[in-house]
Amino acid sequence: MGRTGVLLLNLGGPDQLEDVRPFLFNLFSDPEIIRLPFPWLQKPLAWFISTMRAKKSQENYRQIGGGSPLRQITEAQAQALEAHLQQKGQPARVYIGMRYWHPFTEEAIARIKRDRIDRLVILPLYPQFSISTSGSSFRLMEKIWQEDPLLNRIDYTVIRSWYEQTGYLQAMADLIAQELDRFPNRDEVTVFFSAHGVPVSYVEEAGDPYQKEIEECSALIMQNLNRPNPHVLAYQSRVGPVEWLKPYTEDAIEQLGAEGVQDLVVVPISFVSEHIETLEEIDIEYRELAEEAGIHNFRRVPALNTHPVFIDALADLVINALNSPSVKLAEVTQMKKKVKMYPQERWEWGLTTSAEVWNGRVAMIALIALLLELISGQGPLHLVGLL
Repeated sequence: MGRTGVLLLNLGGPDQLEDVRPFLFNLFSDPEIIRLPFPWLQKPLAWFISTMRAKKSQENYRQIGGGSPLRQITEAQAQALEAHLQQKGQPARVYIGMRYWHPFTEEAIARIKRDRIDRLVILPLYPQFSISTSGSSFRLMEKIWQEDPLLNRIDYTVIRSWYEQTGYLQAMADLIAQELDRFPNRDEVTVFFSAHGVPVSYVEEAGDPYQKEIEECSALIMQNLNRPNPHVLAYQSRVGPVEWLKPYTEDAIEQLGAEGVQDLVVVPISFVSEHIETLEEIDIEYRELAEEAGIHNFRRVPALNTHPVFIDALADLVINALNSPSVKLAEVTQMKKKVKMYPQERWEWGLTTSAEVWNGRVAMIALIALLLELISGQGPLHLVGLL
């Protein structure tokens, strides 16, 4: 049968505070995160954003211990998955490939080649597919495969998304039930699904199925939970001057508070590991916002991490993939069309989305002018002696 491998794909995160700025640079260098009309602007803009955001981001990571736990948790998931596969009679070596920090996807591929893996299952640790998560990793791997003919000997298959997987849904329902049972009025607690957002243009123009899969996933989890609790879905972590999927998590929390909701259980639906968006954004920022909105009983469902039912679900996904027709990278990287990160909008006064768009455009023009002046050695900054 040959040697079997499993490649777990994830975002990655800075291990220590010194890693934050280069991690952000890698993140914003990805055109699936910020799409620009001129590719040569990608890295200068990434440098600018990562430099400007580094200090605040470092403070956020400092609040959760000085770095992201994502690598350690993913390594534990890989070890647990290896053990479960062994128990199910399907031994395999499990590798980790992070998109924006160590161990990078390229490092994982190098290990896979070194170990002479014959069959490979590519499994993203994102239950729902999106252009900016699984799609970005798949496109990188497609490029790696095209550039290295030695990889063609590997019989690989891709798992595109798995939000409908029975074990995953059950593990999520179990964790939610545990939190609900901590409330005296457990059937009245609002279940609040908070998913990572994406720009609306990704869904409406490029055909990203993310919103549809998130909505279906939350409904399936509630079916598995089988309780009468009301539930809400909202989107967090938006960046940049464009419209993202709504409702925004912070707006939805304020609305629930205005409606008199007192008890809230937040479910990080698009995350399977603890990281900055669960430990800092939800646990600290949204908790404070909920308290200000009058929601005094705020709990957060822990991420799946190495929940045994979840790990068993991953093992079943791998085994099913090995016993099914192969799915190739080219089949999972095609969207309807590419979209720009910054669509045209009319200008408005105030702290509005369109105002931020215009601020971004002005900043872009200024950045281009600065780059041209640095290259040419001529311009107004040189005339006044600032350069």
